[in-house]
Amino acid sequence: MNTRFLIVFLTQLVLMADGVALAGVPAAPDPAKLKLASANALVVDAEADRPVYAKAANEITPIASVTKLMTAMVVIDAGQPLDEPLAVDIDDFDFLKGSQSRLGMGATLTRVEMLRLALMSSENRAASVLARHYPGGTDAAVTAMNAKAALLGMTRSRFSDPTGLSPENVSTASDLAKMVGAAAQYPLIRDFSTTPSHFVEVYPQGKVIGFRNSNRLVLSNQWDIQLQKTGYIREAGRCLVMMVNIASKPFVIVLLDSVGKFTRLGDATRVKQWLETGEVMPVARAAAPIVRVAASMAKAKRPAKGTLAPARFVPRSTVRSR
Repeated sequence: MNTRFLIVFLTQLVLMADGVALAGVPAAPDPAKLKLASANALVVDAEADRPVYAKAANEITPIASVTKLMTAMVVIDAGQPLDEPLAVDIDDFDFLKGSQSRLGMGATLTRVEMLRLALMSSENRAASVLARHYPGGTDAAVTAMNAKAALLGMTRSRFSDPTGLSPENVSTASDLAKMVGAAAQYPLIRDFSTTPSHFVEVYPQGKVIGFRNSNRLVLSNQWDIQLQKTGYIREAGRCLVMMVNIASKPFVIVLLDSVGKFTRLGDATRVKQWLETGEVMPVARAAAPIVRVAASMAKAKRPAKGTLAPARFVPRSTVRSR
């Protein structure tokens, strides 16, 4: 066999091998196929730091209890003792909406337990207590939250309270993806936000209370969730942010302003199937007229999208902003 023929033969073998290898690599999913019900959405390949899907991702909107990820970061950054007992005070009560919490007046837990409940169960009084005991108090905590946002490059975000109950806590899907990436660097936040359920003994009564995660997806063995946070107030709709492993790769998923209790979960499932298979599930038909009317009325009372809320602190409220 002459040398020229051998070179041609080997070249053909290499090309054939490359063709077989490429044939085994699934094509990147088509963003045009993915239809989501959430008004604002972003899916980021966290490994490559590259968006793979976006829907109104730079539109400013209230973010509800997703806020608590930022609260948790600045509380941990402050380096205060995690085993220090903190008590619920009258300042942690909601006098705006008259909502309830399972942590009554004087209920005392350690800082680490307050942090866990704020993240896993979206417990608003716990978040309020944490901010109130921040060095300098709640106003200083909110200032730190805005400073942290600026440091992370969250240029379209503004925080006004530590719970997310204020509609003046606003951001974009793009900014929240940055916040999720930063929060994932904190082992406590990853652990607490994905805890399915937890029991605490509340002092001085010694009463044991059970809490559940506000995101039912953490209970499913079909999901590998590394970090998550839900949110809900009327002005923000249903919100969900997650860092999750899908098809052996880490992704950040941000879903904002979903109408209906299960829409954000349905959208998350659609994203997962799309990333795994390239195929998509259909979006449910529009909600019944009465739901659409209610949603329209709620939106009419929201801050205009695309504008930042005023930079001021508002009284804390303990409506469960899940």
